[in-house]
Amino acid sequence: MNIANIPYPGQKKRLVIIGGGFAGLELAKKADKNKYQVVLIDKNNYYQFQPLFYQVATSGLEPSSISYPHRKGFQKDRSFHFRMCEAKNVDTQNKVVRTNIGDISYDYLAVSTGCDTNYFGNDSLKETTFALKSVSESLLMRNRILLSLEEALNARNEDELKEILSFVIVGGGATGVELSGALADMQKSILPKDYPEIDFSKMEIHLVDASPRLLFAMSENASEKAARTLRRRGVIIHQGISVKSFEKPYVELADGSKIRTRNVFWVAGVKPNSINGLDETAYNRGRLAVNEFNQVAGYEDIFAIGDTALLISDKSPKGHPQVAQVALQMARRLAKNLNSSDNKQLWEKFEYIDKGSLATIGRNAAVADLGKFRFGGWFAWWLWLWVHILSIVGMRNRVSVFIDWVWSYLNYDVSLRLFIRPKFNKMYKEE
Repeated sequence: MNIANIPYPGQKKRLVIIGGGFAGLELAKKADKNKYQVVLIDKNNYYQFQPLFYQVATSGLEPSSISYPHRKGFQKDRSFHFRMCEAKNVDTQNKVVRTNIGDISYDYLAVSTGCDTNYFGNDSLKETTFALKSVSESLLMRNRILLSLEEALNARNEDELKEILSFVIVGGGATGVELSGALADMQKSILPKDYPEIDFSKMEIHLVDASPRLLFAMSENASEKAARTLRRRGVIIHQGISVKSFEKPYVELADGSKIRTRNVFWVAGVKPNSINGLDETAYNRGRLAVNEFNQVAGYEDIFAIGDTALLISDKSPKGHPQVAQVALQMARRLAKNLNSSDNKQLWEKFEYIDKGSLATIGRNAAVADLGKFRFGGWFAWWLWLWVHILSIVGMRNRVSVFIDWVWSYLNYDVSLRLFIRPKFNKMYKEE
């Protein structure tokens, strides 16, 4: 019995997709609706373009520019159904996904639950730091930054001012580098105009990275360029050292040194989101172990794609990087296989094609690793802009982002620095 109130698929098979990120949405789009009834379930009713969360957090873009309603892209497709709910577990015996709104049966199940913030066992940091894995967390971080600036106007002494205007970013991957660069741009070009009473020479941006170099997934050339550019823009880099604790107002590093601050932004790592009901042997290092067809170990009709999938092969002995391109390519290959034939013997194996990596360091600065070509600077920055504009879902969103970025480039300012506090309402309270 399908108590989630989804129409019976008739002669079609039902493909249930858990998670509407890069992989899940791409699979939903590419799956043949003449052959499958596609049911996408997600905790949010919209898609989120994760690479630009930091732009929302630093008031460079509005949240709606990087978000897109799941239903909008399928308005004319009667074989697509979306349910905003949370998948609790999978009953593999009865081929049912149990959710908080009821049970959803499946013929094929694709798990694309993505990743969450990794605190590396130090869960106390979850309550005291700010993460950046969703639009809502982006808005919370934006509020934290703006609130700090308002509080700085009322600082009672120099020590308190330094505490308020110190920002500690933990994690030297692409997000940490991009967030640091964006804050440095704000410090130089925008904030002095908004807050002329504040001496922004006292503002400090600390980037703490436990790995031996920034952008560790990219080339050494990209790492060196990123570090050099950030230092030139005033960012203080703490390299090869981890955060031990944060007990307000001090961040303690592993070497015993302390940074006084109220603002700690944790972008240090990711951990895959698991789902109950699958056998423990299906997991490897927290991710779902899959074969070359993205089938979860031990299951014929359950697949995993994107960040939560771990495909170990001769070419990828440690698995693939948890990036958007892997998720999209996995989804496309799985869709082609499912669309082509029910005979799994005819399916094609997944092979990842690395199209390169880009990371921005702020205005007119970025680094690029594109095959044998490794470069940085102005051209890499413009390339980063166009790649991200073309990757955003929805023409309206692309135009909106383009306009905001052009306006910001011309006058060094986008008027999106709004401190909006949510009002509690019993409507949001779960029964």
